[in-house]
Amino acid sequence: MSDRSATAISCSNIAFIKYWGNRDNVCRIPATGSISMNLGSLTTHTTVTFDAALTRDHLTLNGNPSSSQALQRVSDFLALIRKRTGQFLFAQVSSENNFPMGTGIASSASAFAALSLAASTAAGLTLEEVELSRLARRGSGSACRSIPAGFVEWRAGHNDDDSYAVSIAPPDHWNLIDCVAIVSQEHKSTGSSDGHPLAESSPLQQTRVQQTPQHLEICREAILQRDFDAFAKVTELDCNLMHAVMMTSNPALLYWQPATLSIIHAVRAWRQFGLPVCYTIDAGPNVHVIGLQKDQDQITKRLADIPGVQKIICSSPGGAAHRADG
Repeated sequence: MSDRSATAISCSNIAFIKYWGNRDNVCRIPATGSISMNLGSLTTHTTVTFDAALTRDHLTLNGNPSSSQALQRVSDFLALIRKRTGQFLFAQVSSENNFPMGTGIASSASAFAALSLAASTAAGLTLEEVELSRLARRGSGSACRSIPAGFVEWRAGHNDDDSYAVSIAPPDHWNLIDCVAIVSQEHKSTGSSDGHPLAESSPLQQTRVQQTPQHLEICREAILQRDFDAFAKVTELDCNLMHAVMMTSNPALLYWQPATLSIIHAVRAWRQFGLPVCYTIDAGPNVHVIGLQKDQDQITKRLADIPGVQKIICSSPGGAAHRADG
């Protein structure tokens, strides 16, 4: 490995058409395609250094030694790169997020996107965007969407070769704002990786899978045409369907908290009375309130008045994963 150290930065993303459930849990081939937006203000900064003196991989998260579970997941991912290069050095991985981890704000997406770029570069690989997206998918499915820029569609595919994400519009295509209402910063009890295999136990999953191609088409066209009304309706519908699957799986996954529902009701009322906003929720209790950038102050002020909202993080569309060291 000639260049043994590299640093990369990647954005988190928020899915408008959701990813939940896999055809292949090992390679993370999804049951459906999905569409998302990179979040330019929510980033992971990761440095990977391969070192012949190390006898195992090391991982620090936000300056602290990681849990054994997190380290194992990173080591398993690095093994893919070691196998590809034929060089088996262990690595020191240092990763920092500027937003809460494990709370349904796609921290694993930005983490594995940044890790993919930093580790592959440090290992001497030069990967095209599609290759990098495919690699990131192996660490965390939604990470493949944090590789390209702006508004992104994950083409589900059928195998490791044809399942990857592409940009459908650049960050400046539509002046959206995502105001994330944080109602809990606790690490969720069931992470997405453990939740995906449960999807098939829900009687609603097959219905969701059958409807997703239509949702993808509507959402894609709404983004391209900047049609907020159509976008809002399909985004909320797809979110509700995913959480219905979670709530009816075995065991049931109940991520919502009272404040989550309060925000849902408020957002629907605001839109009814003329404010262009909608909600979507990943695997967690925190609510992403999507609106137009010109309305950011009004949205944040209204969210702050809802009991249970601890803080609000806002982000406009973000760019592609990129190196931070030249």
